[in-house]
Amino acid sequence: MNEKKNLLLGVTGGIAAYKACDLVSRLVKKNINVDVIMTKEAVNFVSPLTFQALSHNKVIVDMFDNPKYWEIEHISLAEKADTFAIVPATANIIAKIANGIADDMLTTTVIATKSPILIAPAMNTNMYLNKIVQQNIEKLKSFGYLFIEPDEGRLACGTYGSGKLADIDIIEKSIIDILYKKNKKDFKGKKVLVTAGPTIEPIDPVRYITNHSSGKMGYEISKALVERGAEVVLISGKTNLPVPENLKFISVETAVQMYNEVLNFEDKMDVIIGTAAVADYRPEEAKKEKIKKESDYISINLIKNPDIMLELGKRKRSKILVGFAAETTNLIEYAFKKLNEKNMDLIVANNVVLEGAGFNTDTNIITIIDKNKNITEYPLMSKADAANIILDEIAKLF
Repeated sequence: MNEKKNLLLGVTGGIAAYKACDLVSRLVKKNINVDVIMTKEAVNFVSPLTFQALSHNKVIVDMFDNPKYWEIEHISLAEKADTFAIVPATANIIAKIANGIADDMLTTTVIATKSPILIAPAMNTNMYLNKIVQQNIEKLKSFGYLFIEPDEGRLACGTYGSGKLADIDIIEKSIIDILYKKNKKDFKGKKVLVTAGPTIEPIDPVRYITNHSSGKMGYEISKALVERGAEVVLISGKTNLPVPENLKFISVETAVQMYNEVLNFEDKMDVIIGTAAVADYRPEEAKKEKIKKESDYISINLIKNPDIMLELGKRKRSKILVGFAAETTNLIEYAFKKLNEKNMDLIVANNVVLEGAGFNTDTNIITIIDKNKNITEYPLMSKADAANIILDEIAKLF
């Protein structure tokens, strides 16, 4: 960390604002230059003088204050920043950014910057779980904004639940990771195919067999690949997620459709990452008319779907093949068996019954296993963070 980096820190009006003081102190000790912008509400919780003393820089509050230098200050700060973090971030500031409102120094600078933006929410549980707040967060994530999920705990209002500012250790690590990986383009020149989401197998015109996969892990990996310079093809089953930018996107429904699309591209790829939850079986015959409820029992004959990863393992040649294993028991045993049978280089395993590691969460608990049976376990983290950890492991194989 010898290279001097610049962090622009936004502090908003929440009780957790005092924790940002500790964050600034830690980062400055790591030779990181920190410029602080406070909202007018934030100064009710912490004095600007405190941040000025800790950062050794002028603290900006008023958009129309006389600038220290002759320049448009929000533009100069926006261009100077290697990373922009907002700690803590209130529901109000998240809503403003999500809707393009620029009515103070902080929001104006957010809109002017091209640096990565990391947001650490902190608010009352009911506010955090409010559908409008969650919609704003998802909207910003779809635009590439990074989030550190809040902790559960006792809040300042006396209630217990989600909304507590994440631990400063986690926020500090996330900022450092972003600062020193910002220009990391270790996948530049690599062609990478990612499968994501569930497949669906029709029973009749209105019913089908599927699973709980949300596609979030595959989409986060795809976005991280683009950021790290890869040329990405994303083949996805149906999800409710916005399509990531700057990649080739192919939508499919059934396992056979996904199989065919993957094989259309596989010989051109350097890396294939199979995160999709592909149905193992499909109805032998999809009825052309809706099946009527005429008896107490009904039988549906199922036939095996083609195994995409098994076929890719046969055709592997020099490409890197990475699979996923979602299990409920015997995680390592089953994952290692799949790794060998399908000729993969790495497999990412997770126990989907663990809290925070299921299909429809924004977090995951992963274990990465290689051919030599090296096993690395990771704690609960966001799927965005997990995506970059997985890519770090793949990059070691180049």
